[in-house]
Amino acid sequence: MRASVVQAGSPCFDTAASLRKLSDFAAAAAAEGAALAVFPEAFIGGYPKGADFGARVGMRSEEGRDWFRRYHESAIALPGPELDVVCKVARSHRLALVVGVIEKEGGTLYCTAVFVDGAGTFRGKHRKLMPTAMERLIWGFGDGSTMPVLDMGFGRVGAAICWENYMPLYRTWLYGQGIAFYCALTVDDRPQWQHTMRHIAYEGRCFVLSACQYATRADYPADYPGFPGAEPSVALIKGGSVIVSPFGEVLAGPLHGKEGVLTADLDLAQIARGKYDLDVTGHYARPDVFQLRVDTRAKPAVAETDTTVTETPQSP
Repeated sequence: MRASVVQAGSPCFDTAASLRKLSDFAAAAAAEGAALAVFPEAFIGGYPKGADFGARVGMRSEEGRDWFRRYHESAIALPGPELDVVCKVARSHRLALVVGVIEKEGGTLYCTAVFVDGAGTFRGKHRKLMPTAMERLIWGFGDGSTMPVLDMGFGRVGAAICWENYMPLYRTWLYGQGIAFYCALTVDDRPQWQHTMRHIAYEGRCFVLSACQYATRADYPADYPGFPGAEPSVALIKGGSVIVSPFGEVLAGPLHGKEGVLTADLDLAQIARGKYDLDVTGHYARPDVFQLRVDTRAKPAVAETDTTVTETPQSP
């Protein structure tokens, strides 16, 4: 099959513009014959790089609260009208999509990946389990109920968002679910990321499709406080999207310094060839020594317990 990763910056705090950009890049991937296209972390809703939201230890500013309000307004509910647009784009191009979004539920935001199949059906979502550093100020924590690996018709697809890729136990969970298309949505543009992607592909004997943003100061509002005085053309997130084979071979990319679509032909037989001598949750595991237990239950903060007492009928 053929798959693409999209490297582009989302217009931060402008959800409608981000959806238009998603539609354009999805069309470009479909024109290259892709059956699957992966978009970066926080593509819908935006990644507020450089912002501090007015937080200091023991202090929050009114200006910072207002920036969070604006960020909350640009996030999307799942399901919701913005997701309907994503589904329509997928359906019109017969193109499965994995897209990073900022999801809102009540007053809390989550960094989330949504999965839509080529028929335009919303198949599920993954909420980032561990926001990194200052991200914990603005994003909630996912739980084990949103860690799907989905059969999308052409193979099993799952996602790890940014530094979740450095969580070995989460990677083990994905490998154990038979992941074939490991979608790594990110904004990490550091050189070390390339080593990580090749390692994961080789370790998991799966295809890794890593989509990173390429965002400039022009992708952020004029009054954005994150990078005062920066010229519009200054790159805030520099890319590095890449597609890697189950043997750790780079099939496309890495792409740096511009937006674009990377596309590669993926020989699915390479997965079985690779598992021949390395199946880390199969014959290369030692469950007699090591076992991973995973709690996939949802953990809501407020849950109702039925305390209704049912009377047992008395015998005559």
